[in-house]
Amino acid sequence: MSPASTGASTVVGAAASVPVSDSRMSPGGPGYRRMSLALFLAGVATFALLYSTQALLPLISGEFGVAASDASWTVAAATGGLALFVLPMSALSERFGRRTVMTASLAVAVTVGLLVPFAPSLGVLVVLRALQGAALAGLPASATAYLAEEVSPKALVTAIGLFVAGNSVGGMSGRVVTGWVAQEWGWRVAVGVVGVIAVVCAVAFRALLPAPRHFTAGSLRPRVLARTVRDHLSDPLLCRLYGIGALFMTVFGGVYTVIGYRLTEAPFSLPQGIVGSIFLVYLVGTVSASTAGRLVGRLGRRGALYAAGGTTAAGLLVSLAGSLPLVLLGLVLITAGFFAGHAVASSAVGKTATHGRAQASALYQSAYYVGSSAGSTAGAVAFHAGGWAGTVGVGLLAVLGVVAITMLGTRAARHQRHLAAPA
Repeated sequence: MSPASTGASTVVGAAASVPVSDSRMSPGGPGYRRMSLALFLAGVATFALLYSTQALLPLISGEFGVAASDASWTVAAATGGLALFVLPMSALSERFGRRTVMTASLAVAVTVGLLVPFAPSLGVLVVLRALQGAALAGLPASATAYLAEEVSPKALVTAIGLFVAGNSVGGMSGRVVTGWVAQEWGWRVAVGVVGVIAVVCAVAFRALLPAPRHFTAGSLRPRVLARTVRDHLSDPLLCRLYGIGALFMTVFGGVYTVIGYRLTEAPFSLPQGIVGSIFLVYLVGTVSASTAGRLVGRLGRRGALYAAGGTTAAGLLVSLAGSLPLVLLGLVLITAGFFAGHAVASSAVGKTATHGRAQASALYQSAYYVGSSAGSTAGAVAFHAGGWAGTVGVGLLAVLGVVAITMLGTRAARHQRHLAAPA
């Protein structure tokens, strides 16, 4: 994941105003290792909790006697809650401090996580997951702001990279762990184990994270925030980037919400542990995201988006095969295309915004998680109606949307060049 995708700093300009100081943390200096480990663990806890039920949906469906479309709300509610609360949480971190908001968010999220295994019904489970997602919004909303204020500029990219690594490790390991634990002891024990792991990470995070030295509290200033958000939403290019991020995540959310159902059913009939291990494919995304910069260098931003969309579409089509190796190849292509497209779009947001870059990134993250919620639900509904081909159809429509938006951008760029050309 790119920094923007993690909810990178959503403050109202505070981080940008902090002067460069020799007292900021840097590699080898006091507190840097503690800070890095603390935020890595926070990232692990956040994404392990956020997607803790995704690999377990077939088991949840079985226990409550519901369809995939109903069980998918345990994922959609969490990501939707996060999407809705990113901006409010960013405002709270501006007023009360990054460490305070991150600590409170993790405390609430892990407490809810310990209650999730005892949910007596699907409705209660969905409500708990929505609360958990809303609480987790405080982590991505504050983490990069903390880093921007407390870490020296030269070390900032490395520090953010460690936080992002925690995100990806948490998202992947949470799904893998739950898959194997659920195979032996059921989904309730599996999400309970994730909750306990998150508690350990949260306690270590609070003990390790150095107290902020460069934070200056500000007012919530809702009018300023509203004006900045309005400016971003009136920018055509930013809106196109938000749409692209949402559509890519629609594909990804739909595929990985439903894939467990397909692989546990005939003709594959894989055990739950193996299905959970499928999420190791995320490692492919780590590679494709890290090489997205070179792809942009060769093809340009829009060319890279076309390539990412084409790779994702190819993966969707390959995954229709009845052969397990081809299904896995399809997942590899889908994952590689998604992460590359997401990295290109999210990095372009910060370059495009001329002011309020933090809010621009927060809006991208909101769109991203709205896409995740929509994809989880639409993909599951389509699977219930038409099997895996239905989910693939939803994904191909989303990719078509990415291509159409990118083509609009290409036309807009040509029009601007035409207007700028001398008469």
